[in-house]
Parts: sequence; structure tokens; C-alpha cells
Amino acid sequence: MSLYSTQRLQSLRMIVTGGGTGGHTYPALTTVTTLQARLAATGVTPELLWVGVADGLEATIAVRHGIPFKAVTTGKLRRSTSPKDIARNVVDAFRIPLGIVQAAYTVARTRPAVVLSTGGFVSVPIGLAAALFRVPYLLHEQTLSLGLANRILARVATRILLSHEASLEHLPPKARQRAVVTGNPIRPAVLQGDPAKGLAAYGLDPAVPLVLVTGGASGAQQVNRMLAEALPGLLQHCQVVHQCGSLNHAEMQQVAANLPAHLAHRYRVVDFIHEELPDLLAAAAIVVARSGAGTVAELTALGKACVLIPYPYSAGGEQRITARHLTQQGAAVMLDGDEATADRLRDTINGLLADPGHRIALGRAAATHGRPDAADHVVTEILTAAAG
Repeated sequence: MSLYSTQRLQSLRMIVTGGGTGGHTYPALTTVTTLQARLAATGVTPELLWVGVADGLEATIAVRHGIPFKAVTTGKLRRSTSPKDIARNVVDAFRIPLGIVQAAYTVARTRPAVVLSTGGFVSVPIGLAAALFRVPYLLHEQTLSLGLANRILARVATRILLSHEASLEHLPPKARQRAVVTGNPIRPAVLQGDPAKGLAAYGLDPAVPLVLVTGGASGAQQVNRMLAEALPGLLQHCQVVHQCGSLNHAEMQQVAANLPAHLAHRYRVVDFIHEELPDLLAAAAIVVARSGAGTVAELTALGKACVLIPYPYSAGGEQRITARHLTQQGAAVMLDGDEATADRLRDTINGLLADPGHRIALGRAAATHGRPDAADHVVTEILTAAAG
């Protein structure tokens, strides 16, 4: 914290909002824990309130981490023209005003020094209420192009915190004057992995390159099936740890059981990777993953050579936009559309394994897009805004 902020902030009351998905929720949590740690060094304990929806991931995360939580009503604008989604939009149109009233009451009663939102439609009521009461309002965007909620809120935000330099061009000219590139906050543990521990946890051979494959916490059927077909041609050159998600776990276990005996020991499949994920990331020569905001933030912060398979149905095609941007910068390899096949996956990974120079170049280019200090940067913006 700057000397100025230390002198001005003897206490801090803050509302944080954002959620619906892990991509919105976990950057908020990382920011909160970083804020708490920084203020603890000065003897200040922030008063926090997390505002979200009662059945959202954010409610679970807030309670788990001892952060007071307040639920508000909110709605979502769906861009689909299907009759079902049109009907849901009509219903939600009546929910949104109620949420704004609840949010206004919450802001008026809490009287925060600053409000931070990390996106999702749950953030809209609180963002508008903060603007109504002239409370400093910081908006954080994780993706390269702004989500719909943040495009609405960018008009009233005091400060717009971006994860990517390229995001600036997606803002209106006036909003760019209030924007700063901070990066996307990632868990400190991700940066502290021990490769030896990662290999030992799965009984892997340090002499054989490791490829880590993940479709995210819930898995990705497309990625799983591509890998299943590619495995026989891959395992001759590497060992694979695969987070497949719970829905396809039994299917992938059967794939493992059918592998040739001389290759089977090189494949480890689990439904979910827990605390050992940072260690596996540190040990991996190549990571195969979706291109969600959180995943990309971690991989670029670590400078990992990665093969990105964007989720085809992400909102606004965001995963495809992000993966294409990194690929154009020489910071990743993208498999999408007709190229997202088992044969291309096998050939791409084997090609990278055979060309260490290309892997190194990919990792170095990825690192130029990474911001491992993003959480600290966001916290500095919060404290500056709160100090006035």
C-alpha cells in the first residue's frame, strides 16, 4: 500500500459483487484475500459484504471463507430469440427493478467506501446503486471483450479494470480514460507449484514429458473424446494426467483400462484435480485446456506452452476470441472447428514434444500476456479509490 493510502485508510468498508460462474467468483475471492493480507500488515481489518444471488456459486464461496453475504434478486438478458428465452426475459424484466431497489437499500445501509464488481448479471443492481449514491465503483473484466453486464456498467464505473491490453478497443472512447490494465487475479498457490511434488503425487516418471489435459472443473466432453482417440499415439512420447470431470469419469476409466499394457502406466485420469494442481502445472511441458478467462490467466502467468480448445458455445464466442488472439501473438496453439479433431490434437502435441524450441517460444510469448501480480494491482486500485 502506498504511504498516502496508509495514512488515509484507518478502516475500510467494501462491498464486493460478482458471480454466477467461477470465472467471475474466483477473481473476486482472490482480490478479497489479497486485500485482507495487505491491510493486515497495517493493522486494518476490512469490513466486507459480498452481494450476490442466493443460489449462486458466490454464496457458497463467501460463506466458506467467512465473508458476510447478502442476497439480492436479479435477472438476465438472454440474446437468444427462442420462445423459451424470450419468455424468461419477460419474467426477468420484472425482477431487475426489485433487485435494484434491494441493492440501493444495501448500499445506503452499508455505506461502503468502495464497491468492486467482477461481472455477471448479479453485479448490475449493485453497480447502478453505487453510481446512484456516488460511491467509488470499480468494475473488473476478466475476458478480452466485455461481457454484456460490464458493457452496461462501464458507463457508470469510476474505474474500469481490464485483464487484457486489447480490451481497451472494446470500450467507448470516454470510458477508456477511466480504464487501466491490471490483469486477472489468480490464486497465489498457482504460482508456487513444485514440479517434483506433482510428479510424485501421480507416480510419474521425471524422465518422460508430462502433458496436462483439463476441460475445467466440470470437464469437457469434446476434449475428453478427442483425447481418448489420441492417447495411443500420444503415450509413446509422453505421459498424461487428465482431469475429465465427473460426468465422463467412468467412460475415461474404461479408455484407460483398454490401453496397451506397455502404455497404460503413462495415463492418469481423475474427475477433479485438487490441491496438487499447481504442482502439476509446474511439472507440465504442455497444457491442453479450454480458453476460459481464469485458465488463460493462470497459463500466461506461468508462461506455459499450451494447446487451447475453445468452448464453442461460450457467451459471445469469448473463448474463441481469446484463443485466437493468443495464437495470433504466437502465445498458444488453437484447435477449433474442423481442426478440433483427435488426429490434430495428437499431431500438435507430438510436434511440440519433438520441438523444444517451439515450446519455449510459446511459453515466453504466453508470459508476455501474463500478469502474476494482477491481484496486487487490483487491490492498489481499490485502496486508491477508497482513500479518495
